[in-house]
Amino acid sequence: MIVIKLGGSLSGSDQLLNCLERIEKNYRGRSVVLVPGGGGFADQVRVAQQCWCFDDLTAHRMAILAMQQMALMFKGLKAKFAIATNSAEIHVLSNTSKIVIWSPDINELDNAGVAASWDITSDSLSAWLAHTVSASELILIKSALIGPGFSVQQLAELNVVDKAFCGFVAEAAFRIRIVNAQDFE
Repeated sequence: MIVIKLGGSLSGSDQLLNCLERIEKNYRGRSVVLVPGGGGFADQVRVAQQCWCFDDLTAHRMAILAMQQMALMFKGLKAKFAIATNSAEIHVLSNTSKIVIWSPDINELDNAGVAASWDITSDSLSAWLAHTVSASELILIKSALIGPGFSVQQLAELNVVDKAFCGFVAEAAFRIRIVNAQDFE
């Protein structure tokens, strides 16, 4: 199984649709799970939290809803893809040869002990999911320009991946690739 995280910032241009089309074309018939970033929906959560000063648990839950909104948008763009809300559904749908979009379940993440923090974004959640579903590969597709030879730690220091990502992949049994959307095949 391959987990592919599509950065939320890709939704600000035609890069999102281009990546979805490449996935549909190049990964057809393979067991693939897409993880949507929260995009502008998550950005609005950050703005609302600054304005209203609500706690991080509330913001975390709202950011998960942002990812769910993006999952619905992906499905609206690619009707043949399927949506799964938890790892059990992912395993069932992975046998149907459909590309699966993960719409994360807050309760599953809470039960797994995933902390409610802005240090944990869809980057870390995709790593958590890759571990949970025993993926062979995790691909993060970013809008940021990424040069060759950067370590995961360096990418975290440059804010290309979230602060918690290194911890989530420290003992990863899966291959990790972090690529710019234009370089994704």
